Amino acid sequence: MIRPYILAETNWKAVRQSNYELAILPWGATEAHNYHLPYSTDVIEADTIAAESARLAWEQGAKVIVLPTIPFGVNTGQADIALDMNLNPSTQAAILADVIEVLQRAGIYKLLVFNSHGGNDFKTMLRELGLRYPKMFLCTCNWFTALDKKKYFEHGGDHADEMETSLLLHLAPHLVLPLEEAGEGAEKKHRIREFSEGWAWTERKWSQISADTGTGNPKAATPQKGEAYFRDVTQKIGQFLIKLATADTKDLYE
Repeated sequence: MIRPYILAETNWKAVRQSNYELAILPWGATEAHNYHLPYSTDVIEADTIAAESARLAWEQGAKVIVLPTIPFGVNTGQADIALDMNLNPSTQAAILADVIEVLQRAGIYKLLVFNSHGGNDFKTMLRELGLRYPKMFLCTCNWFTALDKKKYFEHGGDHADEMETSLLLHLAPHLVLPLEEAGEGAEKKHRIREFSEGWAWTERKWSQISADTGTGNPKAATPQKGEAYFRDVTQKIGQFLIKLATADTKDLYE
C-alpha cells in the first residue's frame, strides 16, 4: 500500500493536490556497528522511526511528508575504519541549502532535520541557513535522546549498544548476527577527564577507544525491548510532528 506521507512512495497525482505543512528529512550514517549490526543501522532507524512517527501524525490530520533519508553522515573520527562513509559538515550544509530551496519553491516552509547519527550536528548550519531563508522554520531533533533509555535497557552506550541492537532485532532481524558474535562494546575513556564530564569536547578517535567499533554492551538486547522502545519513541515523536505541522510560526512563545 502506498504511504502518502512518504515522498519516495507517493506520486505526482497525490503531491500536486497536497498542501504539506512540514517536511521531515531523516539523516543517518553508513558506518561499522560492532561486529553484529549492519553498516546501515542508522539509516534503518532513521527510515523506520521517521515513517512510523509520520504515520501516527498523518492519521491525526497533520500534513507531513518524509523525504528520502540521507545515508551518509559526519564520520571524521572513523577515517581509518574501512568504508565508514564521511560527509564533511560543509557538504551537509550545502545539501541542506539545496533541499531548503526545493521546499521553499514548493511552498513548504517548515523543515525538521531528523537526525539518526551522533556525529551529525545541524544546529550551527540551521542558524546560518535560517538567516539566508527567513521564510523557513528550520529545526532538528535527535530521536535517540527523546526517551530515557534506562527505562528500557540494562546497559548504556551510544553506538551498537543494547538499544540499537534491540531496535535492529525488532526492525531488521535478518541483518543482525547472533549476539555471541558481538563484541563487548567496551569504551576507553579519555585520560583528560574534563572531556568525559561533558563540558569540554574533542572528537573521539574510534579505533583508539573501541576494539570492535561499539560503545555499549549489546549482550542483553532482545526484540521485545526494541519493540517497546520503538512504540514509545514513535508515539512521542508523532505528537511532536503534529505540533510542528500545526504551529503558527509567528506565535511560538507564551
